[in-house]
Amino acid sequence: MPTRGEIGSWMSGGDVPKDETNGRDGLGLPTSGPGSRARLGRRVVALCLDWAVASGISYALLDFDELATLGVFAVMNLVLVASVGSTIGHRLLGLRVRRLDVEGPHLVGFGRAAVRALLVCLVIPAVVWDADGRGLHDKAAGTVIVRR
Repeated sequence: MPTRGEIGSWMSGGDVPKDETNGRDGLGLPTSGPGSRARLGRRVVALCLDWAVASGISYALLDFDELATLGVFAVMNLVLVASVGSTIGHRLLGLRVRRLDVEGPHLVGFGRAAVRALLVCLVIPAVVWDADGRGLHDKAAGTVIVRR
C-alpha cells in the first residue's frame, strides 16, 4: 500500500522525476532556483490576483458583469503572456510563462498564448494536471510556468 508521501499531495503540484546526474527534472528544467518549475501555491495566488485585477477593471468600466470579467481576464492573459511572458499576478509572484521546446527566455507568442488563455477560461483544463505538474492548458500550449 503506498503511503501519502509516495503519492504526494494535490497541493504539491505533483512530483517531477529528477535526474540526479545533472540537477534537472523530468521536463529538463532546473530542480530549484530561477527557471525551475513553479509550485502550485504560487500559481494559484497569481491566478487569484489576476482575477482580482480583471474584476476591478470590469467593475470600473463595465458595471461588473461576470461575463465581462471573464473577457477582461482572457484578454489580459492573452496580451500579457504573448507580449511580456507573464500576467500581473505572475510578475508579482516572481513567475513567468515560457515555451518548453526552447531554451532561454523566449516569448510564448500569440498563438500559444491564445490557446493557453482560452483553456484557462474554460477552467477544467487548468485544474487537471499530471505528474509533471503542468495543467492541460500548459500542455496544449507547449508552455510551463517557471520561477523568474
